[in-house]
Amino acid sequence: MSALVGILMGTGVFLVWWSFWNQPTHKRTRHSRTGRVKTLLLRADLPHVAPSALIAACITCALVTGLSVTALTAAPSFGLCALLVAGYIPWWFVKRRGGKRSAVLREVWPDVVDHLRSAIRAGMGLPEALMQLQYRGPEILRPAFGQFAADYRASGQLHGSLTLLKNRLADPVADNIVEALRVTREVGGTDLGKLLGTLSSFLRENERTRSELEARQSWTVNAARLSVAAPWLVLALMSTQPAAIEAYNTATGAFVLLGGLAISVAAYRLMLRLGALPTERRVLR
Repeated sequence: MSALVGILMGTGVFLVWWSFWNQPTHKRTRHSRTGRVKTLLLRADLPHVAPSALIAACITCALVTGLSVTALTAAPSFGLCALLVAGYIPWWFVKRRGGKRSAVLREVWPDVVDHLRSAIRAGMGLPEALMQLQYRGPEILRPAFGQFAADYRASGQLHGSLTLLKNRLADPVADNIVEALRVTREVGGTDLGKLLGTLSSFLRENERTRSELEARQSWTVNAARLSVAAPWLVLALMSTQPAAIEAYNTATGAFVLLGGLAISVAAYRLMLRLGALPTERRVLR
């Protein structure tokens, strides 16, 4: 009887421990993944697209392409390869759009800092200087600063409006600028103009150096991409021949195709990692 009571008590303690351990872990993982997808959409200037919509687009593109290729070639192995590749296309499009937008933002942030510096030297307050950017700032950033002006007029709180602006831009340089302005505002320093001048010079030098490095490595990266894509372009042309379809429409052919696809993806990812320039991460969220 005492052994049974001990087993029941031990089971109860284990169930209590298990309830506190597993469920929050899965919840944090799910929220973390959703947050990464949302940040990717914000970087691509797609704030109204939900993460679930992007995932649904990947699944739909994969299924439609895979079924279409299978129907055209009557080879499930070709359809499976097309399914795996096509499922990545919407994700790749969003990442590429975000990368291009980040490159444009790196070029215009020094102009934003110069506008702020000039406005503050002219006697404007910090909120007014920021709101003026919706008219005088770079074209790509005018909508964001227009929403900042609307937020500040509605709430009258600079701290909360800066937080919304930072989340809306989802850019590491914007995080640094916003936090520098926030600290200067709260501490009450008098060297804001000098700080903005130093920041503008640093941003311009960083962009100049990065542009030179990207120009030097662009031909190497493009050659590597062509080397990865060339075999699959040849295979796409061969898929119009019945003999090639018959050769690959076997277990061995499917193994060769999937193995080649895995090697191509691994080589492409390795090329990107070796040739990638260090990118600034958002640490001041």
